[in-house]
Amino acid sequence: MTQNVNESMNQHINQTMQAIEISHPGGPEVLQRTTREVPVPKADEVLIEIAAAGINGPDVMQRKGLYNPPAGVTDIPGLEIAGRIVALGSKVGQISSYQVGDLVCALIAGGYAEYAVAPVRNVMPVPTGLSLIEAASVPETFMTVWAHLFMRAGFSAGKSILIHGGTSGIGTTATMLCRVLGATQIFTTVGSATQQQASLELGANVAINYRTEDFVEQVRQHTEGHGVDFVLDIIAGDYVPRNYQVAAVNGTIVQIGVAQGKVKELDLFPMLAKRLTHLGATLRSQTVEQKAEILRQLQERVWPLFAAGQIKPQLFKTYALHDAHLAHAQLAEGGHIGKLVLINENFKA
Repeated sequence: MTQNVNESMNQHINQTMQAIEISHPGGPEVLQRTTREVPVPKADEVLIEIAAAGINGPDVMQRKGLYNPPAGVTDIPGLEIAGRIVALGSKVGQISSYQVGDLVCALIAGGYAEYAVAPVRNVMPVPTGLSLIEAASVPETFMTVWAHLFMRAGFSAGKSILIHGGTSGIGTTATMLCRVLGATQIFTTVGSATQQQASLELGANVAINYRTEDFVEQVRQHTEGHGVDFVLDIIAGDYVPRNYQVAAVNGTIVQIGVAQGKVKELDLFPMLAKRLTHLGATLRSQTVEQKAEILRQLQERVWPLFAAGQIKPQLFKTYALHDAHLAHAQLAEGGHIGKLVLINENFKA
């Protein structure tokens, strides 16, 4: 290691680590075990021994070759982790009070591994009441929902919302936050009766099975034809024109995913006639400073909700790190409720 790494930890940190790489764009089978050098933290970074890593939609897109990391960023997939700080960059003490040994969760690059570096400003303490495994499922999902739906789009108490992918990591997170922060009506779209029940238990007022029901008709029926103030969409494709139909006058569509791909045909007149706002954003393209502000607000507004037991990340299933391909296969199969998480079995609590 170099002088950037806390010298007292050098003898305890391995020089190499197990990780998962994408051998070439493709299906879950292209996720392969590999050995990499343990990354060295820059001056403003910390090195984290990973206990668990959350799996997210952008990981799948990266695996398929559709969402490559920026230049200079590791090709190892994975955007969120929880674990223990094991080394500090040379300037971390000037920026933060974090110390070696602290248990944290973080937004990072390269989470499918035993170690990762993170800008210290993108690190958070593990929320009170959550395990490390639960905390690993928090950063990417909660930051995405908070930044785009609450900070940028301005969702607030007294508003109604339709959340697509209601039992996904994003969907369960958005449902819980909207419920506890005062939404008047929460609609979700899901794919089965089991998912409907789970979504209702999380706080949805109406969970719509998109396989058997038309979400536009269902929302109109339950809103007396007015539609919803907000739509949170991870699907895109032919959902986009239907989102315009389901939105209320002056409504806002927040586009944070494109699971179904491109829109084949789109009539923009409903957007004009209803004076709609259609926003799109990702976390990856934002600066460390922008992400730090999102994290600051999360700790101020959302961490107390964890501590009070008002919300809890929904964990569907865990997999060993070397079984990342099985986790991605499960994600492709669907039917999950909440997050899938990879476990580093070599991590000692």
